Amino acid sequence: MKVFNSIAELHLELESIRLAKKSIGLVPTMGNLHAGHLALLKEALSENDCVISTIFVNPLQFGPNEDLKNYPRTIEEDKLKLKKAKCEYLFAPSVKEIYGQNINYQTVIHVPDLSDNYCGRSRPSHFDGVATIVCKLLNIVRPDTAFFGLKDYQQFLIIKKLVSDLALNVDIRGVEIVRDSNGLALSSRNNYLSNDDIVKASNIYRCLQETAGKIRDKNRDFRKIEIWAKAQLSNAGLRPDYFAICESHSLLPANEDDTQLVVLAAAYVGSTRLIDNLRVSTDQ
Repeated sequence: MKVFNSIAELHLELESIRLAKKSIGLVPTMGNLHAGHLALLKEALSENDCVISTIFVNPLQFGPNEDLKNYPRTIEEDKLKLKKAKCEYLFAPSVKEIYGQNINYQTVIHVPDLSDNYCGRSRPSHFDGVATIVCKLLNIVRPDTAFFGLKDYQQFLIIKKLVSDLALNVDIRGVEIVRDSNGLALSSRNNYLSNDDIVKASNIYRCLQETAGKIRDKNRDFRKIEIWAKAQLSNAGLRPDYFAICESHSLLPANEDDTQLVVLAAAYVGSTRLIDNLRVSTDQ
């Protein structure tokens, strides 16, 4: 596996790849790789001649009181996992390489509307940081296809809108959530959890499933279901941030005429904030 730390060196490699008329896939990550990341890589490898994985813990998407300093960084272990998964290229730049001498003077991209609620309300600058780094990586690599996990469903829609609005020539693919045996969505932040916390956190997915069951049973009082679900999470020892039943494309609060829905959830287990979602179709 070839590892690049500079944009200039990566560009030289990408030039030869393009001259050979090979398709390029991009898998952006913040490292601390788990089976969810490797599922993205597997999908990308199946559709492209070569794949660029990136590892970059992006400071621009962390708020002042969030876990940037403690976010797990496991670059050597990550390299071994990528090699085993047959990834040929890794781009692992420094903060200075991406943002220059002073990150405070970095141009920042804001995707309106979709960024404003749910995680955007709880983490006000988060999605600006995500949109900025994704746009930079897409411009650096210029892939044919880029792959993102659907656990961050709001983020996925924001990236799709970003690409559409800025007329970027890349296909954005979402890859399904990978879960542990208890149903907990895999996340690097799961490393913060004790064994008891992990069992407690699995109630997020259980609550999503029960909510989906109510919707499929023709219960259309969505606001009442949301209140019920938050109470269920609280009773399980979690602290709900939000629980929302939304139209799956706009993320507007769902109404009884909507048939394509997504249930979004965020909750704290101790000080660790976890997110999850479940898409529900009532079209049948």
